[in-house]
Amino acid sequence: MQFVTANGTETAFTKSGKGPPLVLLHGAEADHSMFDAFAALLAAHFTVIAYDQRDSGKTRNPPDPYSLLDLADDAAGLIEGLGHHRAHVFGTSLGGAIAQALAARHPAKIDRLVLSSTFRVGANLLELNPAAMQAIAALRAELPTSAPRIAAYFFPDAYLQAHPDVSAIFAGNTRDEAQKARRAGLMRHPVSIDLTAITAPALVLAAAEDRLIPPAHTLSLADAIAGARTHTIADVGHVATIQDPAAVAGPVIDFLLE
Repeated sequence: MQFVTANGTETAFTKSGKGPPLVLLHGAEADHSMFDAFAALLAAHFTVIAYDQRDSGKTRNPPDPYSLLDLADDAAGLIEGLGHHRAHVFGTSLGGAIAQALAARHPAKIDRLVLSSTFRVGANLLELNPAAMQAIAALRAELPTSAPRIAAYFFPDAYLQAHPDVSAIFAGNTRDEAQKARRAGLMRHPVSIDLTAITAPALVLAAAEDRLIPPAHTLSLADAIAGARTHTIADVGHVATIQDPAAVAGPVIDFLLE
């Protein structure tokens, strides 16, 4: 991995492919590796930059609390640190919330924007999907034995039956307790952004079988972003870039190459 230092954080990233830069923002409990198969499909068209957010993977950051706005500023610092004036940005789940803040705070850094299986910045996730959020919180206390039950909120049943090993993703979190606390504290630092401030052409992707973030909520982001388009991917759950990377890459490539 390579590193860029900005905002007091040493951000670890991988880079592959050729073409216009495309930055990938991962979910809350993941790191850049969730995009391994997805990035390989994109690399024929773009210089794909997949990085680890604060307290994720090999990135090293100060032991201070931070918010979504800080993570958005880190992404802007990464784009600038790599020598790019602007880049395409793809964010999924928490990464999609960071991407919203990035596009609103640093519009000159964004070429085109893709928001996938994500939620509106400022949304209360407990109110958005109380049953799932409460169940996952309880199941975390029973890890690693509860990993298959947690996985059921992220992948459809048929996929889990065919790929039972995928539940290991949720059993092997390598963050220490301080890192977990800072990541969990993200949502306790309420921030708000004006989605109408996003001027980049935007595509909002929903996963039809998402049991974590209701697809209708994800699609509603397009109502506030001028000119945004929507696309629903059939038969995939919340982590579609792992379940079926080609199904996500297809509409993303078409949109970014226009």
